[in-house]
Amino acid sequence: MKTIHVGNLTLDGEKLFLIAGPCVIEGYDRTLMIGREIKKICDRLGVQYIFKASYDKANRSSYHSFRGPGLEKGLEILADIKKELQVPVLSDVHDVTQLAPASKVLDMLQIPAFLCRQTDLVYGAAMTGKPVNVKKGQFMAPEDMKNVIEKMEEAHNPNLAVTERGVSFGYHNLVVDMRSFPIMRQLGYPVIFDATHSVQLPGGMGSSTGGQREFIPYLARAAAASGVDGFFMEVHDNPPEGLSDSTNMLYLSSLEDLLKDLIAINQVVKKDKEKGLGK
Repeated sequence: MKTIHVGNLTLDGEKLFLIAGPCVIEGYDRTLMIGREIKKICDRLGVQYIFKASYDKANRSSYHSFRGPGLEKGLEILADIKKELQVPVLSDVHDVTQLAPASKVLDMLQIPAFLCRQTDLVYGAAMTGKPVNVKKGQFMAPEDMKNVIEKMEEAHNPNLAVTERGVSFGYHNLVVDMRSFPIMRQLGYPVIFDATHSVQLPGGMGSSTGGQREFIPYLARAAAASGVDGFFMEVHDNPPEGLSDSTNMLYLSSLEDLLKDLIAINQVVKKDKEKGLGK
Protein backbone atom coordinates (compact mmCIF):
# COMPACT_ATOMS: atom_id res chain seq x y z
CA MET A 1 0.00 0.00 0.00
CA LYS A 2 1.22 3.49 -0.86
CA THR A 3 2.15 5.71 2.06
CA ILE A 4 0.10 8.90 2.01
CA HIS A 5 0.43 12.17 3.88
CA VAL A 6 -2.48 14.05 5.44
CA GLY A 7 -1.53 17.24 7.21
CA ASN A 8 1.24 16.30 9.64
CA LEU A 9 0.36 12.58 9.53
CA THR A 10 2.09 9.82 7.60
CA LEU A 11 -0.28 6.91 6.97
CA ASP A 12 1.65 3.78 6.01
CA GLY A 13 -0.86 0.96 6.53
CA GLU A 14 0.77 -0.52 9.60
CA LYS A 15 -1.05 1.37 12.35
CA LEU A 16 -4.74 2.14 12.13
CA PHE A 17 -5.82 5.72 11.65
CA LEU A 18 -9.19 7.22 12.52
CA ILE A 19 -11.37 9.80 10.79
CA ALA A 20 -14.00 10.79 13.33
CA GLY A 21 -16.26 13.51 14.66
CA PRO A 22 -19.93 14.46 14.66
CA CYS A 23 -21.91 14.01 11.47
CA VAL A 24 -22.52 17.72 11.04
CA ILE A 25 -21.21 20.87 12.72
CA GLU A 26 -23.68 21.62 15.51
CA GLY A 27 -22.04 24.82 16.68
CA TYR A 28 -18.43 25.47 17.65
CA ASP A 29 -18.43 24.51 21.32
CA ARG A 30 -20.04 21.09 21.05
CA THR A 31 -18.17 20.19 17.88
CA LEU A 32 -14.85 21.17 19.48
CA MET A 33 -15.66 19.23 22.65
CA ILE A 34 -16.32 16.04 20.70
CA GLY A 35 -13.13 16.46 18.71
CA ARG A 36 -11.09 17.16 21.84
CA GLU A 37 -12.34 14.01 23.57
CA ILE A 38 -11.69 11.85 20.51
CA LYS A 39 -8.17 13.27 20.28
CA LYS A 40 -7.51 12.37 23.92
CA ILE A 41 -8.60 8.79 23.26
CA CYS A 42 -6.46 8.53 20.12
CA ASP A 43 -3.44 9.99 21.93
CA ARG A 44 -3.81 7.40 24.70
CA LEU A 45 -4.04 4.55 22.20
CA GLY A 46 -1.48 5.76 19.67
CA VAL A 47 -4.03 6.13 16.88
CA GLN A 48 -3.45 8.79 14.25
CA TYR A 49 -6.48 11.08 14.18
CA ILE A 50 -8.17 13.17 11.49
CA PHE A 51 -11.11 15.29 12.66
CA LYS A 52 -14.31 15.16 10.60
CA ALA A 53 -17.52 17.19 10.59
CA SER A 54 -19.66 18.31 7.66
CA TYR A 55 -20.27 21.99 7.00
CA ASP A 56 -23.18 21.02 4.75
CA LYS A 57 -25.16 17.78 4.56
CA ALA A 58 -26.35 18.29 1.01
CA ASN A 59 -27.93 14.84 0.63
CA ARG A 60 -30.44 14.79 3.49
CA SER A 61 -33.62 12.77 2.92
CA SER A 62 -35.90 15.77 3.49
CA TYR A 63 -35.66 19.35 2.26
CA HIS A 64 -36.42 20.50 5.81
CA SER A 65 -33.64 18.48 7.52
CA PHE A 66 -30.78 20.33 9.23
CA ARG A 67 -27.84 20.69 6.85
CA GLY A 68 -25.25 22.54 8.92
CA PRO A 69 -23.86 26.07 9.01
CA GLY A 70 -22.91 26.13 5.32
CA LEU A 71 -19.62 26.52 3.48
CA GLU A 72 -18.33 29.88 4.72
CA LYS A 73 -19.28 29.63 8.39
CA GLY A 74 -18.50 25.92 8.49
CA LEU A 75 -14.98 26.40 7.16
CA GLU A 76 -14.40 29.13 9.76
CA ILE A 77 -15.35 26.69 12.51
CA LEU A 78 -13.21 23.91 11.04
CA ALA A 79 -10.22 26.27 10.80
CA ASP A 80 -10.62 27.17 14.48
CA ILE A 81 -10.93 23.49 15.48
CA LYS A 82 -7.86 22.63 13.44
CA LYS A 83 -5.88 25.35 15.23
CA GLU A 84 -7.19 24.36 18.66
CA LEU A 85 -6.70 20.58 18.36
CA GLN A 86 -3.61 20.62 16.12
CA VAL A 87 -4.97 17.75 14.02
CA PRO A 88 -5.82 17.49 10.30
CA VAL A 89 -9.44 18.22 9.41
CA LEU A 90 -11.71 16.68 6.77
CA SER A 91 -15.13 17.54 5.39
CA ASP A 92 -17.29 16.66 2.38
CA VAL A 93 -17.23 18.69 -0.82
CA HIS A 94 -20.33 18.54 -3.01
CA ASP A 95 -19.61 20.83 -5.92
CA VAL A 96 -16.59 22.03 -7.90
CA THR A 97 -17.26 25.60 -6.71
CA GLN A 98 -16.49 24.48 -3.14
CA LEU A 99 -13.06 23.07 -3.95
CA ALA A 100 -11.02 26.28 -3.86
CA PRO A 101 -12.29 27.65 -0.53
CA ALA A 102 -12.43 24.19 1.07
CA SER A 103 -8.86 23.33 0.08
CA LYS A 104 -7.60 26.46 1.86
CA VAL A 105 -8.80 25.04 5.20
CA LEU A 106 -9.21 21.29 4.92
CA ASP A 107 -6.27 18.91 5.08
CA MET A 108 -8.26 16.20 3.27
CA LEU A 109 -11.22 16.54 0.92
CA GLN A 110 -13.91 13.88 0.97
CA ILE A 111 -16.15 12.95 -1.95
CA PRO A 112 -19.53 11.61 -0.76
CA ALA A 113 -20.62 8.20 -2.02
CA PHE A 114 -23.45 9.54 -4.18
CA LEU A 115 -20.94 11.77 -6.02
CA CYS A 116 -18.06 9.35 -6.51
CA ARG A 117 -18.60 9.13 -10.28
CA GLN A 118 -18.81 12.89 -10.85
CA THR A 119 -15.69 13.29 -12.95
CA ASP A 120 -15.28 17.07 -12.64
CA LEU A 121 -15.61 16.90 -8.85
CA VAL A 122 -13.32 13.89 -8.37
CA TYR A 123 -10.64 15.17 -10.73
CA GLY A 124 -10.96 18.73 -9.46
CA ALA A 125 -10.53 17.61 -5.86
CA ALA A 126 -7.33 15.79 -6.76
CA MET A 127 -6.13 18.83 -8.71
CA THR A 128 -6.19 20.95 -5.55
CA GLY A 129 -3.17 18.94 -4.40
CA LYS A 130 -4.87 18.09 -1.12
CA PRO A 131 -5.35 14.43 -0.10
CA VAL A 132 -8.69 13.05 -1.26
CA ASN A 133 -10.86 10.33 0.26
CA VAL A 134 -13.61 8.98 -2.00
CA LYS A 135 -16.46 6.96 -0.57
CA LYS A 136 -17.50 4.06 -2.79
CA GLY A 137 -21.01 4.53 -4.10
CA GLN A 138 -23.72 2.32 -2.63
CA PHE A 139 -24.39 1.30 -6.24
CA MET A 140 -20.86 0.25 -7.18
CA ALA A 141 -18.81 -2.93 -7.09
CA PRO A 142 -15.47 -2.53 -5.31
CA GLU A 143 -13.44 -3.19 -8.46
CA ASP A 144 -15.21 -0.25 -10.14
CA MET A 145 -13.31 2.11 -7.84
CA LYS A 146 -10.35 1.56 -10.17
CA ASN A 147 -11.93 4.04 -12.58
CA VAL A 148 -12.36 6.61 -9.80
CA ILE A 149 -8.72 6.24 -8.77
CA GLU A 150 -7.57 6.60 -12.37
CA LYS A 151 -9.47 9.89 -12.71
CA MET A 152 -7.59 11.27 -9.71
CA GLU A 153 -4.25 9.85 -10.84
CA GLU A 154 -4.60 12.03 -13.95
CA ALA A 155 -4.05 14.95 -11.57
CA HIS A 156 -0.77 13.35 -10.37
CA ASN A 157 -1.94 13.45 -6.76
CA PRO A 158 -0.39 10.57 -4.77
CA ASN A 159 -2.38 11.13 -1.57
CA LEU A 160 -5.57 9.23 -2.24
CA ALA A 161 -7.81 6.87 -0.24
CA VAL A 162 -11.07 4.99 -0.79
CA THR A 163 -13.81 4.13 1.68
CA GLU A 164 -16.36 1.32 1.88
CA ARG A 165 -19.76 2.28 3.26
CA GLY A 166 -21.99 -0.60 2.23
CA VAL A 167 -24.02 -1.56 -0.81
CA SER A 168 -27.71 -0.73 -1.15
CA PHE A 169 -30.19 -3.42 -2.11
CA GLY A 170 -33.12 -1.08 -1.55
CA TYR A 171 -35.76 -1.65 1.10
CA HIS A 172 -33.91 0.69 3.51
CA ASN A 173 -30.88 -1.50 4.03
CA LEU A 174 -27.16 -1.62 3.36
CA VAL A 175 -24.92 -4.68 3.21
CA VAL A 176 -21.14 -4.72 3.66
CA ASP A 177 -19.29 -7.34 1.63
CA MET A 178 -15.99 -7.96 3.41
CA ARG A 179 -14.42 -9.06 0.12
CA SER A 180 -14.45 -5.42 -0.95
CA PHE A 181 -11.55 -4.56 1.36
CA PRO A 182 -8.88 -6.80 -0.20
CA ILE A 183 -10.29 -6.03 -3.67
CA MET A 184 -9.97 -2.27 -3.21
CA ARG A 185 -6.65 -2.62 -1.43
CA GLN A 186 -5.24 -4.05 -4.67
CA LEU A 187 -5.63 -0.55 -6.12
CA GLY A 188 -2.62 0.38 -3.99
CA TYR A 189 -4.11 3.09 -1.78
CA PRO A 190 -5.37 3.06 1.82
CA VAL A 191 -8.78 1.49 2.31
CA ILE A 192 -11.06 2.86 5.01
CA PHE A 193 -14.20 1.39 6.52
CA ASP A 194 -17.07 3.73 7.29
CA ALA A 195 -18.39 1.87 10.32
CA THR A 196 -21.29 4.20 11.07
CA HIS A 197 -22.83 4.97 7.67
CA SER A 198 -22.72 1.24 6.92
CA VAL A 199 -25.36 0.59 9.59
CA GLN A 200 -27.74 3.19 8.17
CA LEU A 201 -31.24 2.33 7.02
CA PRO A 202 -31.51 4.87 4.17
CA GLY A 203 -34.91 6.54 4.22
CA GLY A 204 -35.96 4.03 6.83
CA MET A 205 -37.84 6.59 8.91
CA GLY A 206 -39.82 8.03 6.02
CA SER A 207 -38.48 11.56 5.79
CA SER A 208 -35.14 10.69 7.40
CA THR A 209 -32.60 7.90 7.53
CA GLY A 210 -32.68 5.32 10.28
CA GLY A 211 -29.84 3.25 11.66
CA GLN A 212 -28.74 0.31 13.79
CA ARG A 213 -25.80 1.55 15.83
CA GLU A 214 -25.74 -1.70 17.84
CA PHE A 215 -24.08 -3.39 14.86
CA ILE A 216 -21.19 -0.91 14.55
CA PRO A 217 -18.74 -2.98 16.69
CA TYR A 218 -19.48 -6.20 14.81
CA LEU A 219 -18.89 -4.75 11.36
CA ALA A 220 -15.87 -2.74 12.52
CA ARG A 221 -14.16 -5.78 14.03
CA ALA A 222 -14.86 -7.80 10.87
CA ALA A 223 -13.39 -5.01 8.74
CA ALA A 224 -10.26 -4.89 10.92
CA ALA A 225 -9.89 -8.63 10.43
CA SER A 226 -10.18 -8.07 6.67
CA GLY A 227 -7.13 -5.80 6.71
CA VAL A 228 -8.43 -2.24 6.39
CA ASP A 229 -6.04 0.62 6.95
CA GLY A 230 -8.29 3.06 8.75
CA PHE A 231 -11.76 3.73 10.07
CA PHE A 232 -14.30 6.46 9.54
CA MET A 233 -16.79 6.91 12.38
CA GLU A 234 -19.30 9.58 13.21
CA VAL A 235 -19.19 10.04 16.97
CA HIS A 236 -21.36 12.07 19.33
CA ASP A 237 -21.58 12.52 23.08
CA ASN A 238 -25.36 11.98 22.91
CA PRO A 239 -26.38 10.67 19.46
CA PRO A 240 -30.17 10.91 20.02
CA GLU A 241 -29.65 14.67 20.29
CA GLY A 242 -27.67 14.75 17.05
CA LEU A 243 -29.07 16.95 14.29
CA SER A 244 -28.07 14.44 11.58
CA ASP A 245 -27.53 10.66 11.61
CA SER A 246 -28.75 10.47 15.19
CA THR A 247 -29.60 6.76 14.89
CA ASN A 248 -26.26 5.54 13.57
CA MET A 249 -23.62 7.70 15.25
CA LEU A 250 -21.44 5.96 17.82
CA TYR A 251 -21.61 7.05 21.46
CA LEU A 252 -18.40 8.84 22.42
CA SER A 253 -18.33 6.73 25.58
CA SER A 254 -18.08 3.55 23.44
CA LEU A 255 -15.21 4.68 21.22
CA GLU A 256 -12.16 3.82 23.32
CA ASP A 257 -13.08 0.20 24.02
CA LEU A 258 -13.95 -0.36 20.36
CA LEU A 259 -10.66 1.13 19.20
CA LYS A 260 -8.77 -1.15 21.58
CA ASP A 261 -10.43 -4.15 19.93
CA LEU A 262 -9.64 -2.86 16.44
CA ILE A 263 -6.00 -2.20 17.32
CA ALA A 264 -5.60 -5.71 18.71
CA ILE A 265 -7.17 -7.30 15.63
CA ASN A 266 -5.07 -5.15 13.30
CA GLN A 267 -1.89 -6.24 15.05
CA VAL A 268 -2.78 -9.89 14.55
CA VAL A 269 -3.66 -9.38 10.88
CA LYS A 270 -0.51 -7.39 10.07
CA LYS A 271 1.67 -9.88 11.99
CA ASP A 272 0.18 -12.78 10.03
CA LYS A 273 0.93 -10.93 6.81
CA GLU A 274 4.57 -10.59 7.82
CA LYS A 275 4.66 -14.35 8.33
CA GLY A 276 3.03 -14.95 4.96
CA LEU A 277 -0.21 -16.21 6.51
CA GLY A 278 -2.32 -13.41 5.07
CA LYS A 279 -1.76 -14.35 1.45
